[in-house]
Amino acid sequence: MTTVQPATRPANPRFSSGPCAKPPTFSLDRLSGAALGRSHRAAIGKDKLKAAIEGTRELLGIPADYRIGIVPASDTGAVEMALWNLLGARGVEMLAWESFGAGWVTDVVKQLKLDAVVKTAGYGEIVDLASVDFDRDVVFTWNGTTSGVRVPDGDWIAADRTGLTICDATSAAFAQDLPWDKLDVTTFSWQKVLGGEAAHGMLVLSPRAVERLESHTPAWPLPKIFRLTKAGKLIEGIFTGATINTPSMLAVEDYLVALDWARSVGGVAGLIARADANAQAIHDFCAARDWIDNLATDPATRSNTSVCLKFTDPAITDPAVFAKAVAKRLEAENVALDIGAYRDAPPGLRIWCGGTVETADVVALLPWIDWAYRAEIAAQAEAA
Repeated sequence: MTTVQPATRPANPRFSSGPCAKPPTFSLDRLSGAALGRSHRAAIGKDKLKAAIEGTRELLGIPADYRIGIVPASDTGAVEMALWNLLGARGVEMLAWESFGAGWVTDVVKQLKLDAVVKTAGYGEIVDLASVDFDRDVVFTWNGTTSGVRVPDGDWIAADRTGLTICDATSAAFAQDLPWDKLDVTTFSWQKVLGGEAAHGMLVLSPRAVERLESHTPAWPLPKIFRLTKAGKLIEGIFTGATINTPSMLAVEDYLVALDWARSVGGVAGLIARADANAQAIHDFCAARDWIDNLATDPATRSNTSVCLKFTDPAITDPAVFAKAVAKRLEAENVALDIGAYRDAPPGLRIWCGGTVETADVVALLPWIDWAYRAEIAAQAEAA
């Protein structure tokens, strides 16, 4: 069994699933126009925040009557704001097939103490989408970042629903086609597909969601940082750039630069194509080998961003130890950083394939996974 190292290395070894790789053209001097030391309430700050909001609308094709807000605490903060403000008016159905979706179940059932219908699936699987009751509010992740499983499309979402759809789309926005007419609340963060900096989340509300906010008062107290209404009316300033807490103008500038780069590669269509090409290279690699496979069992639900893999060689005595050793070898060689499976997920690898990753780097990585696997099998045999 040969363990000769490949001749070519990825130019960028950053395959982390969050924070994710910066755009290929990124350099710190691109941020020289940041409004540092200026109030975000000054004209320059307001203009940049508005540009971030409207640039998001333009690129994602978000309807003009949807509100887009920049909120604190990344995607987590945006989801929590939605759950705490909107739920409780009617029944709720929670869908989960990975760790973050499971976290939203915990919040709704144990913190908000709602009598929710909970539907879960194991890592690599997805729930029965045909069984979802849209007379209830439905909470789900579009793309399971830690399981590599995504919903195949929006066809399963009822157009005539009476409940709201609340969608955590943090590793799907800018990489997968989001049908806005099917989504009432959508959240994501800057640090996923566009490789932005941390701490800022995006909250997108449909007119139906705004109507709910203005007609429903939650039964529980809301911290100031969560409040989206005042005296029964939407706080419109949140959706024009008057953020709830002080934003980082450096991070805002970085997001604006990322939006410009996204336009340069063909917008969302170009970003989807880049992610698809990256993921397909890995799918083809797995199809040609009998010792590694995609964690997602159904090709129709395989993610094109967070591609999760499992080792299937029966000779592997301890999958968790083996997977960590492979990831460690790849990091030691500086060919792949931060690609171990998420701590709650089955042992394996997780390779980020969003649009900021170059396909040439994915292609260069794959022979190294071959090498690391063979080297670790040899080490295991020697230890035995």
